Amino acid sequence: MPTVLIADDHVLVRAGLGALLRAAPGLEVVGEACDGEDAVAQAAAVRPDVVLMDIRMPGTDGIRATERILAGPTVPPPRIVVLTTFDLDEYVYGALRAGASGFLLKETPPERLIAAVHTVAAGDMLFAPSVTRRLVEAYAPAPPPEREEPAAWPSVTAREREVLRQVARGLSNGEIAAGLFLSEATVKTHLNRAMAKLGLSSRAQAVVFGYESGLVVPGRDDAPG
Repeated sequence: MPTVLIADDHVLVRAGLGALLRAAPGLEVVGEACDGEDAVAQAAAVRPDVVLMDIRMPGTDGIRATERILAGPTVPPPRIVVLTTFDLDEYVYGALRAGASGFLLKETPPERLIAAVHTVAAGDMLFAPSVTRRLVEAYAPAPPPEREEPAAWPSVTAREREVLRQVARGLSNGEIAAGLFLSEATVKTHLNRAMAKLGLSSRAQAVVFGYESGLVVPGRDDAPG
């Protein structure tokens, strides 16, 4: 049964989310944190499968809390879902960069929120690649004209680099497979190898890396969204 930690500085929001998830079959709420610092401490103590993380909290915000939780000793780390009021929010981009598994709007209907928690607990992402691309295009800094390539770049094969570029453009594994005349399993293998070589822990981080490294340039490498 997936376990959930709720982190939000508004007591009514925490109470509402807690009541909703406790009433849902197949989920267990193991903690409620009032801010980012509390979320980091409770994540280490109760080792939840999923953390519902508010972004805008006083003190340690959701981005910093996400970074610290994912860098912690818990293996495997929890899956972190960002809760935000806005569908395009610079804070959400920061959370994606930190390794969050997705985001939900706070206006998400209860049944969709419950389904989303189950989805993330099962290891899937909570947003379409095209949504990630929109966020990155909106908030990623433009790479400098003279930039140093990552130290691991030489170990990334041409095929792995192309798959990574297509992921950053917002394409799904199926779309990449069709375009490159590969199986979806082969695409997944190439992507996983590239991510391992570059130290990337999620598809969202792969998309962010694609833009920040200059592998994809907004306006030049547009994909349908």
